[in-house]
Amino acid sequence: MIELKNITFERDGKKILDDVSLKIDEDKFIVITGPNGSGKSTLTKIIMGIEKQDSGEIYFNGKEITNLPIDERAKLGIAYAFQQPVKFKGLTVYELIKLSAGKEIKKAEACNILSKVGLCAKEYVDREINASLSGGELKRIEIAMVAARKAALTIFDEPEAGIDLWSFNHLINVFEDMIKETKGITMIISHQERILDIADKIVLVDSGKIKKVGTKEEVMPLVLGNKICCKLGGSIDG
Repeated sequence: MIELKNITFERDGKKILDDVSLKIDEDKFIVITGPNGSGKSTLTKIIMGIEKQDSGEIYFNGKEITNLPIDERAKLGIAYAFQQPVKFKGLTVYELIKLSAGKEIKKAEACNILSKVGLCAKEYVDREINASLSGGELKRIEIAMVAARKAALTIFDEPEAGIDLWSFNHLINVFEDMIKETKGITMIISHQERILDIADKIVLVDSGKIKKVGTKEEVMPLVLGNKICCKLGGSIDG
């Protein structure tokens, strides 16, 4: 369960989040969507502790985490995948996946996870994280790392950004597997219709406020009506 109560966040005199309250109390696949600049990323960064709200409270599985640092939230079971992947030089892909999983896993299991995100396991499992990897490759490796952890709350910030269509199709499969296998909440920021389509609930954010929370049947007419949703490779209007 994750609950935000009356969250407010300002930067440079602009209110990014305005008295936002949200409660997800079941193991669900949640997609957060809305126009660019609406406060989506800020909302999830506040949950992770990357940003600090100006006011309001946050609860995770019955425990108040309002003032906990990032590492303490991670220990409680919150994982975050950035829109721009973090680089870890000096480690191999296999080592990173093991670290993320928090346990000893066999190389074959790591290879299976890499294959799910569209990477040839034999080519990548022993590669070092360095400048030879493209942004798209790093993105998929980070998604593999977060998927391996199987956290109680997993947050992805626009995971489709910077990857090609073939990899995007694999990404959908990763999320569908997570829905089946992970007992927890998966929260994704996305505009992509195919990701919205597999959501248990959609959270529509606009101008720093939550406009609607509901099933795709309840929210998609508002999303499409405001031209927030787009196809892969399309542009976002609004």
